[in-house]
Amino acid sequence: QVQLVESGGGLVQAGGSLRLSCAASGRTFSTYVMGWFRQAPGKEREFVAAISWSGGSQYYADSVKGRFTISRDNAKNTVYLQMNSLKPEDTAVYYCAADRYYSGSSSYAASRNAYWGQGTQVTVSS
Repeated sequence: QVQLVESGGGLVQAGGSLRLSCAASGRTFSTYVMGWFRQAPGKEREFVAAISWSGGSQYYADSVKGRFTISRDNAKNTVYLQMNSLKPEDTAVYYCAADRYYSGSSSYAASRNAYWGQGTQVTVSS
């Protein structure tokens, strides 16, 4: 069992930055591929980024590539999402996810074995 708790959301002006954190419980954090998703009002949840067990590989949605950076600290059981050059269209609830494997953004965290956090709101004003 893995429990995920996100933090760091808030209100920021366009062009600003935020760093989200996701703290995970349990002693198996380093065996999970960690990721971030987001869901805007009236839209489906979408993949944002994922990072491999060791942190050596990162995967990004095209919409955030070059602006967002995912990282992890296995000693602290925490994954981060640094968001720069934020745009109003980045406004959404951001969710942390944990899954054993990554084989593409469309299948990541789609299984029953994935874990999810409760989400944190990010609002970008224009």
